[in-house]
Amino acid sequence: QAHLVESGGGSVQAGGSLELSCVAFGQIFSYAVGWFRQAPGKERECVSAISWSGGLTYYADSVKGRFTISRDNAKSTVYLQMNSLKPEDTAVYYCASTYAEIGELPRLEGEFDTWGQGTQVTVSS
Repeated sequence: QAHLVESGGGSVQAGGSLELSCVAFGQIFSYAVGWFRQAPGKERECVSAISWSGGLTYYADSVKGRFTISRDNAKSTVYLQMNSLKPEDTAVYYCASTYAEIGELPRLEGEFDTWGQGTQVTVSS
């Protein structure tokens, strides 16, 4: 059964960096992948997404210029490099995948059908 496993979360001070990884098991990794986050009391939001080829990427305005998404399909892994972290980046981060046609880049929560368990990111001021 296909599933995703995130890793790389942790606690850092403001201005620090973390790299999250999302590994896919049991599926052909030609899927679009999104990174979502959910802070306490807030809705889950998509912060970044990448097409199966890596040619299309999306960043939420709140992370643009600080986060970089990439993928290594040979390793069935998608990465989210997070730099210049802020306390408002504190959340549980989830990766999610879905099949997408060439030229499509899903970014809505409801468009993704396979989810990881989440990894906590805490940024202190």
